Amino acid sequence: MPAPKNSNETYCTFTLAGDVTAGGLPSEDEIAKDLESNDDSVKKMALKAAILAMLGGEAMPRILMQVIRFCINSNDKQLKKLCMLYWEVVPKYQEPTSEELLTAGQGGPPVQRKMLPEMLLVCNALMNDLTHPNEYVRGCMLRFLCKVKDEEIIGPLIPSIKACLEHRHPYVRKNAALAVFHAHRLHGENLLPDAPTIMEEFINNETDVSARRNAFLMMANEAEDLAIQYLGRNIESVSTFGDGFALLVLELTRRVCRRDPTQKSRFVRVLFQMLSSNSAAVSYEAAWTLVSLSSSPTAVRAAAVTYAKLLNGQNDNNVKLIVLERLEDLKKKHSKILQELLMDILRALSSPSPDICRKVLEVAMDIVTTRNVKDVVVTLKREVQKTTSESDSSVESKGSVYRTMLIQAIHGCATRFPEVAESVVHTLMDFISTDGDMQVIIFVRSIVEQYTDLRASILGKLLNSLSEVNTNQVMCVCLWILGEYCEDADTLKEAFETVTEQLGPPPYIIQGDDKEAQEKLAAAAADAPKMVTKNVVLADGTYATQTVYSESKTPDIDNTPQLRKMIINGDIFLGSLVGSCLTKLCLRAEGVIDGIALKKMTVDSMLIMCAIVKMAEVTVSAQRSSLADCQERITMFCRTLLDPKAKEILKKTLLNDGKETFALFLKNIKEKEAKETKKEEEEVPSTQADDLIHFRQLRSMAVQGGDVDLDDGSDLARATGYTDSGSLLTTELSHVYQLSGFADPVYAEAFLTVHDYDIVLEILVINRTPNTLANLSVELSTMGDMKIVERPQPQTIGPLDQATVRASIKVSSTETGHIFGTIVYEDTSTMEKGHINLNDIHMDIMDYIRPATCSDEAFRSMWAEFEWENKVAISTSIPDLLKFLNHIVTSTNMTCLTPHESQEQGSFLAANLYARSVFGEDALVNVSVEKKEDNDGKLAGYIRIRSKTQGIALSLGDRITTVQRGLLETNSQKAK
Repeated sequence: MPAPKNSNETYCTFTLAGDVTAGGLPSEDEIAKDLESNDDSVKKMALKAAILAMLGGEAMPRILMQVIRFCINSNDKQLKKLCMLYWEVVPKYQEPTSEELLTAGQGGPPVQRKMLPEMLLVCNALMNDLTHPNEYVRGCMLRFLCKVKDEEIIGPLIPSIKACLEHRHPYVRKNAALAVFHAHRLHGENLLPDAPTIMEEFINNETDVSARRNAFLMMANEAEDLAIQYLGRNIESVSTFGDGFALLVLELTRRVCRRDPTQKSRFVRVLFQMLSSNSAAVSYEAAWTLVSLSSSPTAVRAAAVTYAKLLNGQNDNNVKLIVLERLEDLKKKHSKILQELLMDILRALSSPSPDICRKVLEVAMDIVTTRNVKDVVVTLKREVQKTTSESDSSVESKGSVYRTMLIQAIHGCATRFPEVAESVVHTLMDFISTDGDMQVIIFVRSIVEQYTDLRASILGKLLNSLSEVNTNQVMCVCLWILGEYCEDADTLKEAFETVTEQLGPPPYIIQGDDKEAQEKLAAAAADAPKMVTKNVVLADGTYATQTVYSESKTPDIDNTPQLRKMIINGDIFLGSLVGSCLTKLCLRAEGVIDGIALKKMTVDSMLIMCAIVKMAEVTVSAQRSSLADCQERITMFCRTLLDPKAKEILKKTLLNDGKETFALFLKNIKEKEAKETKKEEEEVPSTQADDLIHFRQLRSMAVQGGDVDLDDGSDLARATGYTDSGSLLTTELSHVYQLSGFADPVYAEAFLTVHDYDIVLEILVINRTPNTLANLSVELSTMGDMKIVERPQPQTIGPLDQATVRASIKVSSTETGHIFGTIVYEDTSTMEKGHINLNDIHMDIMDYIRPATCSDEAFRSMWAEFEWENKVAISTSIPDLLKFLNHIVTSTNMTCLTPHESQEQGSFLAANLYARSVFGEDALVNVSVEKKEDNDGKLAGYIRIRSKTQGIALSLGDRITTVQRGLLETNSQKAK
């Protein structure tokens, strides 16, 4: 490759910001005149303008001598810095003549570069700065020489650079070491053949931390053996050499051991020393390097201890997340060692960040064993109890999300280790009236089913806590538990009395007294304490502001039980569950309780159920559509209690089938978790039998530092993210858009690359005419939240030739966008102008949607919070419910949060889907589909989309509608 003719091509290494471009750059004569000024500020502005002009391609040969005459000897520091920037961009060599270029092109000798005569004066000025009495001037010049690559300039300065190695000030010495490193790396054999020896002598006598670090950097890169020898002689003192030196030692360690694994033993000792470093960066890098070099239990244990100290000793959440990722990697292969440090890892739960706590629990719960489960449960119980303490602000800031995570972790421990279930279930039941009540009651329900010896104590605690339940869904689960698992006489009596006491006497319709009580409560709420502010005139005639705080009387406390409130407020579904619970209690009481008490229970149950049906008929609520189902179910319960034949048929179903189904559900969940765990544990082979073998000994020795145990052959795939090379071509072809027709004078097609917030358009333009087209430009415009940040440059294309132009577009949201434009050109033969309208490019929302997961509680919370909803009617020819659901999930790139088995049979299906855009927007989808027999077996229903913004709701709805129509048309064509 020939040398660049213009130094701008190689020395454009900085960006200069200023206001000198306001109104355009001055001319060369104006700049030359300003440089002669006696005012340094005028010189600075002129020199800035000269630098910007030369970066733009202007030669400005006159300016060089002006800078040498009027700026080079200035004592102004900013002007000196600008001069250094100017030396970087100024052409330093004479332009070759046409004869020299012609001779070289005909096979003659290559063109020899000749330095400009003025550069001798520049070299003299640089040498003066290298010998300047001010150490700041010397250090800045040495730093500048690290950017100079010309041998003719650096050569005369070598003696001065060597002399700076012995300067009294450490700032000069450390920059001199870097200058020696730079000169030896570029021109070592010609300029500094003895540089390694000089650096060895320099580092042995050096006491400054930064200078020693720079000298060791030079030795590690240019004379590796000398660096290793120096490290061996000073291995005891490495901890006192500073953090920068330690990080260089770690980099050298990885590089040497990657090239020659037999050298590992030489560095293990220094690695163990660095684990106890006061610097978090050094100890982290040492731990990572040690695990990469050795898999012995001692090394892994030492690294794990270091990670645990960093986890609990650092306040930065990013550092904690990185350390937890490393601990998770260690857990895959060295779980037994991490079990010893489990309690140290759990100390990180004190972090105020819920993300940190979630990651800690993910790492810790997989390494819980029978030996440490009791300590883990004690820690988790203590953290749960802290969530109710108002004094602990760090726990309060994490909110109910943290409490839910702790309850789930305790649930997992109790499921895996039955011996701790009894110690945690009673503690958790104290939180049945808090934010995490649903998680608590689900945990209690599974424990009651799995551990029969704990049922009596749990049921007693549940009956005592029933009055504290204030959530309808939790109350439903409590009633189901009481109806299924109360079996002995005392428990049956207590359960029936507690439920009827909470219900109160019928009817369950708002009476006059209840209305008056509600009106009193509403009036009390309206008369809440208020602050009234008004302007008043004081005795002296001045104005003042008076604030009056009015405090109302304390309203009477409403003692109505929670269950009765829920029924009176029109919860029909809860009323059906009350009837089911009372019916099961009465059926189980047969043969256990005497006849008179049983008859009283039956009569009371009948009265309550009739009152519930009456409430459902009269009350207007959101569950009005469930009235028919409530009447049918309660009618069945009444017939079961009154009709002996119905009782004989339905008794087994009511008393046993629900419990058996729930036990089967728990069994399926356990098997599914076991399969997922086994699938995760199965190691996928990193290489196949027919893959190419990379011989490290036959490759270049200049290997960069990195993961020691990784194969270089996969570096490119890891960096680009393409792990499946077979699908790369298909992916690219799906993003190619034809912009013009084949019969147009100019054919154009675009290849679209979407990367989060950026869109890159590579437009191929082909001239299909026999004439040259000049000033051909692709003028693009956008519609939606897109902005063109880089427009295509005009091109001149020869006959039947082609060119590729690029455009960059910035995206700010997932709203549907369009890219459209026109090709404008000028025919050089006819001098006529022409234009071609291009086809639109429709941006697909699927480029921004990423599958994600969330808990059911979070989904319901977002569903109630988000205000934008799009309702799409289902119209498809797919006859199967699960196939339709899978088709929607695949087409929308979402995650199904509702588990479904392939063997499920039914005529109705409901599922929740969730995804998140690259901009952090949540997308919620609810699929409710029914297979109607009166509609020729076709599927009917609705798909509802909710989001926080209007754009994603509309775009996702359009996507679902398009997918359905496309599938419908395809199937219709196949049928024809």
